[in-house]
Amino acid sequence: MTTAIHAPRRLGDLLVAQGYLAEEQLATALAHQHKGGRSKLLGEVLVELDYCTEDQIVECLATEYGVPYAKLDARLYDPKVIDVLPREYIENNLVLPLFVVRQTLSIAVPEPSNVFLIDEIRGLSGMDVQIVAATPKDIRRMITGLPNSKVFVIDDIIEDSEAADVTLIEEAIEDIGDVEEIAGQSPVIRLANYIIFNAVKEGASDIHIEPAERCLRVRYRIDGRLYKSLEVPLHLLPAVTSRIKIMASLDISERRLPQDGRVHVALEGRKIDLRVSTFPTSRGEKTVIRVLDTKTVSLNLEDLGFAEDVLTEFRAHIHAPNGIVLATGPTGSGKSTTLYAALNAISSMDNNVCTVEDPIEYHLPLINQFQVQEKIGLTFSRALRTLLRQDPDVIMVGEIRDEETARTAIQAALTGHLVFSTLHTNDACSAVTRLVNMGIEPYLIGAALNMVLAQRLVRRICAKCRQDYEPARTIRKALEQMGYDFETFYRGVGCKSCRNTGFKGRIAVHELLMITDEIRDAIAASPSTGTIRRLATQNGMITLRHDGFRKVREGITTIEEIFQIVGDVRDAGER
Repeated sequence: MTTAIHAPRRLGDLLVAQGYLAEEQLATALAHQHKGGRSKLLGEVLVELDYCTEDQIVECLATEYGVPYAKLDARLYDPKVIDVLPREYIENNLVLPLFVVRQTLSIAVPEPSNVFLIDEIRGLSGMDVQIVAATPKDIRRMITGLPNSKVFVIDDIIEDSEAADVTLIEEAIEDIGDVEEIAGQSPVIRLANYIIFNAVKEGASDIHIEPAERCLRVRYRIDGRLYKSLEVPLHLLPAVTSRIKIMASLDISERRLPQDGRVHVALEGRKIDLRVSTFPTSRGEKTVIRVLDTKTVSLNLEDLGFAEDVLTEFRAHIHAPNGIVLATGPTGSGKSTTLYAALNAISSMDNNVCTVEDPIEYHLPLINQFQVQEKIGLTFSRALRTLLRQDPDVIMVGEIRDEETARTAIQAALTGHLVFSTLHTNDACSAVTRLVNMGIEPYLIGAALNMVLAQRLVRRICAKCRQDYEPARTIRKALEQMGYDFETFYRGVGCKSCRNTGFKGRIAVHELLMITDEIRDAIAASPSTGTIRRLATQNGMITLRHDGFRKVREGITTIEEIFQIVGDVRDAGER
């Protein structure tokens, strides 16, 4: 069954004609549509700006294309019809088969104008297709309710959940069957949804759900610091933990061993990946959820806090034809994000960029990404050896952990490949010593290494409450002895925007070791870390401390934040 479509009007004109949108609002939305070099659908922009609702947009499109518009609920579809399309296709394309009448499939879609999608559905189902327009939010909600659904929608929760909403379960929870049943009950689902929803809204990178002495405590890691979010009765711990395990396809009957899983959630029209880790403690299981939200992470090098001179050098060497580029620093210092941004800057149709990761954190276009599978023997070193037979130009190894991986990466660099990877060292110069300690010959390191970037993350001063202040006299005196003269110091006094912390967001502090011929020769002679550092600083290397102090002078961060990553200059000499 098809509907004739003749010169449909544009969405903006439809909304204006219906009185849902003013001409001035349409002009503003069109101006926002292509900001940042990334084009969005007009409907997405209108919803983001709160000019229109999804219902108004889909209703107008349905009228224009001559198809029914429906608010979906369980009475509108036949569960037996779901299997006419593969489940993965339904979730990826956001469509919902409703019912079949006389070999005509009625199916809900958010964009009735997508004729290619309609043709695909016709081919996959082998039936005629009748389109019903529905909002993306409604379709996601219905998909979430399907048996074995792997996508969870967390928009549909009550944000002002009262304590009574999550304390309806008063009896002790012991039996595994009871836990599974309770984990599927609405109050527990709403509590788990609220925890995730609020974490994403606050910009948290991690969620800690942990048993305390008398309560279940939830903490969020925001800008590198943990903050308490809420406390609920301790007897809810098994049910909440089981709910998260169900979402991540983990074994709810196993409470004695750690488990790891992954779950995709849909929030405000975008997918967010959650990495789930459970670990037994003396009071019960603790769950930590890593939030991977691409909206909060920029993969543009210009947005990562590079000073202009450091960025110029770094950008030049990520376009080298071969060699190794290393990013170093402790866990959570942004190494992977920097390498993703570098790959994003050099990937194109002209080269074959491949990665070996554990896990894959962000999916990038034009890049072939491979997941390490330790359980089946697909280790970093084995995956890397296999990858070399895939005709790569650029390779990223998530982490160099052992001699075998390090040796394979160096061989790849010496045979014409550009290799990116990470190491856990405190500074850039220590990377050479770390590779030597792994068993790699110094002359191979000197021949293969191009540059090492060490970095840390420090908190940004909140722009809305930033003020200048006078620090302790000992701080000024110590800085002056080191040759640093600051006219003004800044800090945040705390406001609603930064949750009264004085900080909002983080920025990277960098140290870039360029491998010159002089340093290459020194590495081959097996020098100490101190020797390499002395040669590098003589050649103009910007240290972590120096880059950090530059950011203090510019009012980006505080002197105390820099002390935390390089040591307090009042108590220690230059390191």
